[in-house]
Order: sequence, then C-alpha cells, then structure tokens
Amino acid sequence: MFEVTVRDSIASAHQLPGYDGPCKDMHGHTWKVEVSVAGHTLDKVGLLTDFKVLKDKLKKVLMPLDHVVLNDLPAFKGLNPSTENIARHVYRAMREACAPLEVKQVQVWESETASVVYYE
Repeated sequence: MFEVTVRDSIASAHQLPGYDGPCKDMHGHTWKVEVSVAGHTLDKVGLLTDFKVLKDKLKKVLMPLDHVVLNDLPAFKGLNPSTENIARHVYRAMREACAPLEVKQVQVWESETASVVYYE
C-alpha cells in the first residue's frame, strides 16, 4: 500500500454558536489542510498519483472555503463550522475528486498546536 500526502492552507472566519467560550464570537484562522490518499497500484512512471494533480484537487476543494465566513456557506447550514466539521467536509469532497484512489484521511490544523483528523 502506498500513501501520498499534500498540504495547503486557507484563511477564513467562523463562530461557534452554543460554545461556552470566546469561540462563540466571530474569529479567524489560517487553516492548514492535509489530505492523504492511498492505493496499491503505481502508474507506468511509478507514481500512485502526481503531487501536482493532488495539490490541484485539494486547491479546488478549498477555494470555496478561503477568505469567507464559513458559517455563511451552504456546506455548514445547520452545522457549526468546527474544525471537525471542516475536516469531514474536505474529506468527502476529496473522496469524490480523487476516486478511484482511497482518501485515507484529512487533517485540519486550526493553529500550530491543535488539529483534527477525519477518516471513514
């Protein structure tokens, strides 16, 4: 089994209604997002997938989340845009974009010291 990981970042704002603390108020993060894909078969060049192709797919998935208020997006209607829900959203979008490769996991960092990993 081979696993390939790429990383990108976005800047966006959110608030967490119902949270008992300062995150209930509007604030922003520069999120780092890592996605790992896995598979058994390499192409004729010896690659599971081209880093550039995977980076481009991640960039397209992240573009609608960049420089916006996440609470305003349809993807988070009825959901707080927590780091957990962002990771799940990116995972599911990347799963569609990367088929037939398996998306192993998505890790979203909201700061240098705090992250969430989502996988199915």
